[in-house]
Amino acid sequence: MVTHRTDPSATVRALKGAAPYVRLYKGKVFVVKAGGAVFADSGSTRMLIEQIAILHHLGIRVVLVHGGGPQLDEMQRSLGIEPRMVKGRRVTDAQSIDVTTMVLNGLINTRILAICRELGIDAIGVSGVDAGLVRARRRPPVEVDGETVDYGFVGDVTGINASVLLKQLDAGLMPVVSPLSSDEAGCILNINADTIAAQVGAALGAEKLILCTGMPGILEDLSDPSSLVSYTDIEGLGRLQAAGSFADGMLPKATAIEGAIRGGVRRVHVISYKVPDSLLAEVFTNEGTGTLIVEDINALTPAEQSPQAGP
Repeated sequence: MVTHRTDPSATVRALKGAAPYVRLYKGKVFVVKAGGAVFADSGSTRMLIEQIAILHHLGIRVVLVHGGGPQLDEMQRSLGIEPRMVKGRRVTDAQSIDVTTMVLNGLINTRILAICRELGIDAIGVSGVDAGLVRARRRPPVEVDGETVDYGFVGDVTGINASVLLKQLDAGLMPVVSPLSSDEAGCILNINADTIAAQVGAALGAEKLILCTGMPGILEDLSDPSSLVSYTDIEGLGRLQAAGSFADGMLPKATAIEGAIRGGVRRVHVISYKVPDSLLAEVFTNEGTGTLIVEDINALTPAEQSPQAGP
């Protein structure tokens, strides 16, 4: 005989609160980008994929783009190769590109797919090389702070073959994208994962691009976690960059965010994977957890321009 039941009212209220968002986003494309730090341990990996699984099972068409910086650094050092970063972008020499391929296409992509399988997501791993998904050319040497930098086997995106991903999405699959591609001569190239995610989002006309980082969002003051920017637009993003609010890995993210929005992505979110259920809170609540970036703040509703803006 059952003598005690837990109160279901909180769960019911949560479902009712999420229902309008489910109706709004069902069938829409979300591109989620997660850096390698997310996948540094099984706990944070599982926490993120569990949230993505809910989006997937609710009918949101998710494309997951992953990085692998920390794992690549570790593997390079174990082989006697010292990683080099310039303005948040990795220099990749001939020896490093083989290591990069092993880590991104092998280690990380496969681990993600294994957890997706456990959680009932029909996921499929791809890279920019597959079926010409990402067209790229090798980046020429560039001037950085008065120094000529040759990034080596690093690519700049010239185009995205969106049909490769659309076929998978139409079949009910979730693409898990590794940020490697090749040029037309078959030379493998390493590409910044934020750049890939932004370009993929634009090519698919994504409703959202969600960048999962170790930071709570975009901070006005890098040393002050309480200076979180709830929402801004492209103009505000430029002001923050000019004020020195971005450094290292945030620099390519800022470029990717602007490119995504100008390319047609409606909204970009920067959230922390360290905050429990941050992805779901960002999508299914008005308060959100991180930073929302749009083309023009004036297009936001009054509710979204409240002190804690959300989707």
